[in-house]
Amino acid sequence: MEGKVIGIGGVFLRFKNPSKMRDWYKDVLGMETNDYGVLFSFNNSSLPKGYIQLGTFPEDTDYFGTAQQQTMINFRVDDMSKLVERLKQHNVKIVNEIQEYEYGKFLHIEDPENNRIELWEPIDSSFGKEVHVEMR
Repeated sequence: MEGKVIGIGGVFLRFKNPSKMRDWYKDVLGMETNDYGVLFSFNNSSLPKGYIQLGTFPEDTDYFGTAQQQTMINFRVDDMSKLVERLKQHNVKIVNEIQEYEYGKFLHIEDPENNRIELWEPIDSSFGKEVHVEMR
């Protein structure tokens, strides 16, 4: 079928101080930033296929933190334990303990403007198999 959505081109967030937040994402989460935010490239992936999930959660979920937060970003990470060390050095609010599932490790943090962020260290071998994921 032609004329269909084929992926996510970006996620856009509002910030009180966009420049300061770009610096935070660069310094704390180790992301490559540009004048518009952060650009992710899938071309340098060693995986045969990249995946992005568009999660559909119930309207009354508390998974995103406060009811005012209508969206949450899930960032894929390469080494959760090393990133947690960096988060602690920068006094980042860590919301919960690392949770482990057959498809990866998860952790929730908050950025300086109190937006909840989900961090995910995937287990790539679980993709391609049918994995039952419960809505957290």
